[in-house]
Amino acid sequence: MLKAIAVIAMLLAAGIAGILVFALTKPDTFRVERSLAVKAPAGAIYPVVADFRRWTAWSPYENRDPAMKRSFGGTAEGKGATYAWDGNGNVGAGHMEILEASGPSKLRIKLDFERPFEGHNTAEFTFVPQGDATLVTWAMYGPAPFLSKVMQVFINMDSMIGKDFDSGLASLKKLTEKQ
Repeated sequence: MLKAIAVIAMLLAAGIAGILVFALTKPDTFRVERSLAVKAPAGAIYPVVADFRRWTAWSPYENRDPAMKRSFGGTAEGKGATYAWDGNGNVGAGHMEILEASGPSKLRIKLDFERPFEGHNTAEFTFVPQGDATLVTWAMYGPAPFLSKVMQVFINMDSMIGKDFDSGLASLKKLTEKQ
C-alpha cells in the first residue's frame, strides 16, 4: 500500500514537473487580435471607441456585471482619458488610460488588471479605410509572466479573449452602421 502511494506521488510530481517545464517553452509575450469590416467611415467609428463612456453600448465586458462600479477621469475622450472598473468575478477590477489618440486612425490604451489576476497590457484599435468600409482591428498584447504561461498549457488565450473581441467588434459594427 505504501509502495503504491509512493509510486502515485512520484507520477504526480513528474506530471507537475512536466507541465512546468512545458510552460517554460511558451512565448514571453502574447498578442490577441481580431478585425472586422464596418460599413461606416473611420470618423464615425473612432469617437465611439475614443470615449470610454460610450463603451457600455458595445464592449462585451460591460454587461457581465450589472452592479459594476465605473469611474472616469482625465479628459472626456482621447489621450489622457481614464476608466476604472470594479466588478464581480466575471469582470474583475482594473483601469485603462488612452496613451495615444491619432484620430481617426489609431488608439493605444494602457490596460492594467488588478483582479482576478494582475496584468499590465496594451490594447490597440486601428481604423483603416477600405472603400465604403473601415477595417477595425482590436488587439491586446503584453508580457506573459510564468503564471500566464502555465495557464496557457490548459487554456487557449487567443480563443478565450478572441471570442470577446469578435463579439465587441460585431456590436461596434451594429452600432456604427446604424448612424
